[in-house]
Amino acid sequence: MAITFKPLADRVLIEPAPAEMKTASGIIIPDSAKEKPLQGKIVAVGNGKVDEPMTVKVGDAVLYGQYSGTEIKLDGSDYLIMREADIYGVF
Repeated sequence: MAITFKPLADRVLIEPAPAEMKTASGIIIPDSAKEKPLQGKIVAVGNGKVDEPMTVKVGDAVLYGQYSGTEIKLDGSDYLIMREADIYGVF
């Protein structure tokens, strides 16, 4: 399903990666102990500012800060909306 939401200016809409379900050694992590994911995929990008064009694009996998962005729900899915400056890097 395509996202009809269009961020404004230098904002991006990110679909967070799913939280880890178990540790590398196989221990299952309960919901209350799961950490907020710090990476995700960009699903929508604003046009940027006049003097600052956007450097990320839809489909980029990004790393962002633990407390970056605002959680929103669109079409039954959870997303984060944040400024491009809150993104640490692309991989």
